[in-house]
Formats: sequence, structure tokens, C-alpha cells
Amino acid sequence: MSLEVPMNTPADDHHDHGDGVRIDSEKARRAREILASPRTLTLSLYKRPKEAIESIDFLGSIPFLGVHVAAVAFVVATGFNWVALGFCLFLYFIRMFAITGGYHRYFSHRTFKTSRWFQFCLAFLGASSAQQGPLWWAAHHRHHHRHSDTEEDIHSPGLRGLWWAHCGWVMCRKYGEIRWEEIKDFAKFPELKFLDKYHVIAPITLGVATFMLGLFLQEYFPQLGTTAWQMLGWGFFFSTVLLYHGTFTINSLSHIFGKRRFETTDESKNSFILSIITLGEGWHNNHHRYPASERQGMYWWELDITHYLLRVMSLVGLVWDIKTHPKSLYEEAQRRRQAFAEARAHSAPPRH
Repeated sequence: MSLEVPMNTPADDHHDHGDGVRIDSEKARRAREILASPRTLTLSLYKRPKEAIESIDFLGSIPFLGVHVAAVAFVVATGFNWVALGFCLFLYFIRMFAITGGYHRYFSHRTFKTSRWFQFCLAFLGASSAQQGPLWWAAHHRHHHRHSDTEEDIHSPGLRGLWWAHCGWVMCRKYGEIRWEEIKDFAKFPELKFLDKYHVIAPITLGVATFMLGLFLQEYFPQLGTTAWQMLGWGFFFSTVLLYHGTFTINSLSHIFGKRRFETTDESKNSFILSIITLGEGWHNNHHRYPASERQGMYWWELDITHYLLRVMSLVGLVWDIKTHPKSLYEEAQRRRQAFAEARAHSAPPRH
């Protein structure tokens, strides 16, 4: 049964992979060669980038590095407070949802539909995570799916090293520009282009709002024991650092640790732990096998909080036309489970 091709995968000059997911024949062949090579089996923290231009731009990375320094400084200087920690986790949660449900499942893969105003809400909230704008984020992610774990993948841990895949590429000047050819569908919205160009507006707005909330609590609810600077440090800076590295684990760790349900042309894996950290993104092998589905956990025991939230939003009309896995994918998973069970039974030593 052929289903629609995901928006981020061109249909021209491709062949069908059996379920409507189309993969470039030459790219697939090259991917298999690379993944079969011994070097992808060796985990290293750092491997030299393939081009000299792929070097860390420390000057341009001052804001990114500065957030880390500020987070540590504020936490040490202001001390611990349960209210501040609670707000830190709250902002982590809602902004992680904006990344997973907005930047990833909507802008990158268009796995559901929404209104133009709520589209902007997702974009602005995602931008408050200080991971640049939705067009930049989604364009690079579409490029990743097109070339996952090949030499063209800008954050393959097997080919570039764990550290580079995790956050090194983010600090590289080469990848600071938007890949406009990948994001033509959303580039037609002027408000999204504005938000991408001035993406710092969103995190600065959130930072100021967090500080003002701290002033309010400090003045009118002193019994809570928190301050404006403590709320800024924990609620904004520390939360943002946690959000950075929670998001980055999918680029790095989910291509190294976990289990593979499907045979794909990359090293994507499923991880329950990463699904908790990222509200459901840890079912990465499922996602790479069928990126057209909004839901990434295929079964009830595969926790996918982002999917649950989007389902609730669909009940009140905020989103609609949520795409799911086709029946053929569950049948494929069942066949692979049976084949694995049979292979394990045949390899078991005979009983006497």
C-alpha cells in the first residue's frame, strides 16, 4: 500500500521503500556501505570534521557558551529553592514540547495541520528555547533525514564523533545559514521569516518575563523564599541548558544506544530513557523508518508525551489531521519479531 511521501522527501528520482517512504537509490547504497564499514562501529568523542571549514566558531558561539556559564553562575550564586526548580522543570517541559511537537513534528515533517496563528505560537515558543528559528531548525533536520548517517549528514556520531554530533555542529559557522531549498513550504510566511531573522527576540522575552515573575514573587510572596535573580538563573538559564542537551541527545545518543526494531539505512535506535527526556522523541528508529507519522511510539508501552498532548489539542480544535503509522508498518514489525525469535531459537544449544 503506497502512502503519501513526507513533505521533506522529494519524490523525484527516488524509489519506493515499500510503504511510501522513498529513499534515493544511490544514497541508500552509499549509506549501507558507510554503515557497514568498521569505523562506524567505533565510538569516539571526537573525530576530525571532513572539511577544514567545519571548525568551531568560538566567537560566534559566545551566546551559546554564555548561557552555560550563566546557568552555573546563577545556580551557585543564588542557591537552591523548590519554587525555582519547579519553574525550571515547567519551562523545560513546555519548551521541549514546542521543539518536539512544533519544530520537529510540525515544521520538519508536517505530520499534522493547524491554524496560522497557532503555527506562530508553536514557532515563537520553540524559538524561546534559544535553538534558533523554526525555518533554520526544520531545514537542517530535513537535510539530516535525507542524508542520515552518510557523509552528507552534518551530525552523524558514527562518522563525525559523539561530541560533534551532540553540539559541535551547532557551533560551526558553516551551518549557521538556513537551507532555503529544504523549507520552501514554510518560507512563504513572512512572520516565520521575521522570527527566524530575529530569533533572539523570543528567548530574551522569556528571560525578561521570568525575571519579572521573580520580582513579583519576591515582593508579594516572600514566604516562597525565591528571588528574581534565582528565578532567572534556574527558570531561564539552567532550564535552557537542560533543554539544549536534552534535545541534542537525539542527534547523538539515539544513533548509538538503544534497540533497532526496523532495518533502516542509518543507525537510528529506540530508547525508553531518551523518550522520557524528550517527551517521546526517543523512539528514533520508529521515526526514521516512517517519518510521516506524528506518533513516534508505536505501542501503548512506548511513552510519547508529545503525541498525547497533540491528541488533547486535537479534541479542542487546535490541531487536526494527525498522521499515524500505517497497518503495514505494524505487520513489518511483527514479521521482524518472528524472524528474530526463530533465529534465536535456531541458535540456541540443543537440549539433552
